[in-house]
Amino acid sequence: MAPRVQLHQLLEDIVDHVYFQPPENIQLVYPCIIYSRDSADTKFADDVPYSFTQRYQVTVIDRDPDSAIPAKVAALPRTSYNRFFAAENLNHDVFSLYF
Repeated sequence: MAPRVQLHQLLEDIVDHVYFQPPENIQLVYPCIIYSRDSADTKFADDVPYSFTQRYQVTVIDRDPDSAIPAKVAALPRTSYNRFFAAENLNHDVFSLYF
């Protein structure tokens, strides 16, 4: 199974509605997690890459400002909190996650 599919399943264990790079015309159901590829980390030895880990931007969107969902995402391995913002009466918690 592809690593991204594994990540998707892991995020679905946290919340029912998970979207990977959703198109703008999709109607989101809240609370949800939206994630997309963001960057990657490559390790080199003798100028040859020996390790490549994809980084994803993971955004938790919820109407509840005290939602428990961000804490569950923050507890995932190799995850760091990036920022918070509110837009259209929705709370957005953004994380960087290497998977």
